[in-house]
Amino acid sequence: MFDEIDFKIINMLKINSKISLKEIGEHIHLTPQGVSNRIARLQDLGLITQYTICVNNAMLGKNIIAFVTIFMKTTKHDKLIDFIKTNSIITEAHRISGDGCYLLKIICSNMDEINLLLDDIMEFGTYRLNLSTSTIKE
Repeated sequence: MFDEIDFKIINMLKINSKISLKEIGEHIHLTPQGVSNRIARLQDLGLITQYTICVNNAMLGKNIIAFVTIFMKTTKHDKLIDFIKTNSIITEAHRISGDGCYLLKIICSNMDEINLLLDDIMEFGTYRLNLSTSTIKE
């Protein structure tokens, strides 16, 4: 269904989603139209689902990255999920197995923001907070 050329296109788009069709074509030996057709097919098949940007959060004053593991004490999973979806400092959320029920990635400006979030989480359960000391790979 997908071949080596498809994967090369995907990898190039992951690095820079604004790369020109011409530049992709030069690397994989296809015309810009051929690249465009491949990308359209990958979108139609649902492999490529969106294009996005990466923002330098530190330049926005958001230099704290934290991970919160939630241990549910209630069955209010729907209410927690609604809370997670509407909270702007939660940038990723996963329901997990193993140690805990949910894992959240937080990006914010100060510890007060984290403390407010943690206070809200206490309605649903307990938590474990881990602060990131450096980013190795995004």
